[in-house]
Amino acid sequence: MKEKINNYKYESELNKSGITLIAGVDEVGRGPLIGPVVAAAVILPKNFTLEGLTDSKKLSEKKREKYYEIIKQEAIAIGVGIISEKRIDEINIYEATKEAMIEAINNLPIKPEHILIDAMPLDLEIPTTSIIKGDLLSISISAASVIAKVERDHMLYDIDSEFPMYDLKNNKGYGTKKHLEAIKKYGITKYHRLSYKPVFDNKEKVNEG
Repeated sequence: MKEKINNYKYESELNKSGITLIAGVDEVGRGPLIGPVVAAAVILPKNFTLEGLTDSKKLSEKKREKYYEIIKQEAIAIGVGIISEKRIDEINIYEATKEAMIEAINNLPIKPEHILIDAMPLDLEIPTTSIIKGDLLSISISAASVIAKVERDHMLYDIDSEFPMYDLKNNKGYGTKKHLEAIKKYGITKYHRLSYKPVFDNKEKVNEG
């Protein structure tokens, strides 16, 4: 039987030092060929629990949507950062991810006392802890992962309604066989990331919709 992960360990340790406003930060969308990279920062109430909440990639879409609504209702504060595909092309996905995370933190209506980040070092005035596999090990980061994922998925559904031939509602912008075949057949859209090779290789043909 798998050992249950204590995903409130980092938060508990900070609580013991009198720190309660803890923001978990995570991003979604580094790998896809299309659309923005989205980050979320979430401050949860002390001792918050939500059975089954974990890394958003390990949850079904139905579960994510359900948890998204619960987190939105119960979180003390939520901030979202969205960095466009144009900006990703300008500065690269790594720098764009950092920008999205900083924007999400800056968009929090309350200033956190400490920030827990999934694997990404950020240079901030607020004390931070960067945690490898943080989306599994910290409930605050798991919550941020769900918010970021659902926000980005909803953006992809909008793009899908404009450009249904890329099957974005199912592949969420990743380079699946169907997506790559559609790029070859129809060309690229204004939402595709030109700095990604499969997109760049087909940049001469633009699909206006």
